[in-house]
Amino acid sequence: MFYSLLGTCKALGIEPFAWLVDVLRRIPTHPINRIKELLPQYYKA
Repeated sequence: MFYSLLGTCKALGIEPFAWLVDVLRRIPTHPINRIKELLPQYYKA
């Protein structure tokens, strides 16, 4: 699963490590009903 998420980051021009660090920092306070926003394809927008 992580491999595909990091691969999606690369395909979208997002630095994978920076995305992962940012997402892991946001998860504790991010509303569960908006978790989709943290996926790479929605993150860049």
